Amino acid sequence: MVELYDDERLDYLLADNSMKIIQSPSAFSFSLDAVLLANFAYIPKKRGAILDLCTGNGVIPLLLSRRSKSNITGVEIQERIYQMAKRNIDLNNLREQIKILHGDLKCMQPIIGQSSFDVVTCNPPYFPTPSTTEHNLNEYLTIARHEVFCSLEDVVKACKLHVRPGGKVSMVHRPGRLIDIISLFRKYKLEPKRIQFVYPKKGKEANMLLIEAIRDGKPDLKILPPLYVYNEDGTYTEEAEEIIYA
Repeated sequence: MVELYDDERLDYLLADNSMKIIQSPSAFSFSLDAVLLANFAYIPKKRGAILDLCTGNGVIPLLLSRRSKSNITGVEIQERIYQMAKRNIDLNNLREQIKILHGDLKCMQPIIGQSSFDVVTCNPPYFPTPSTTEHNLNEYLTIARHEVFCSLEDVVKACKLHVRPGGKVSMVHRPGRLIDIISLFRKYKLEPKRIQFVYPKKGKEANMLLIEAIRDGKPDLKILPPLYVYNEDGTYTEEAEEIIYA
């Protein structure tokens, strides 16, 4: 029986109820961006190594384990959320496939090596560091949403450091940071290959983007068809429903 702390709850991760996940409204609960990134990323099915930076409660490694037999490593800087992720791996009996590490993505080279992974995924903080007066009263949410412990450049640099030459990096972010992302990718020899914009519904501005790059790749960018999440009546579109409830 899994032990829950404070305001934690146990949710089903998938529609078929085959996986469970510990969540906390005050510390960390996964959102749609993690689900979309896990679906978007190209990953090896049988052999290889996958790294998930800013792993949170381990939701992306859990979802990727449904698509791949590869070894998966998650890195999380916040102690409480790291412990939540570890329990989620144990809860789903995935200790043989998934390893969760507690640490700063800027300092992981001595632990996980360099150029060691076929794929790196990341759902990083979206917003530049606010002034102290603008911080969320909840420290966990401030760190998850804002570049308090790592900047966008720190994230891209870590992705480049740990992915092998020819390996892939996949990230979810906000459209407003697209130019920054592409500029930093190219600075660190990560060539953008695929971009998909995510829209709440038709007629609205995109509020998410999914982007994939290849280390040392040649220029050849593909813009994928837009992904709409909701129909006009507020129900999920067929495409979104297939991703979310797969």
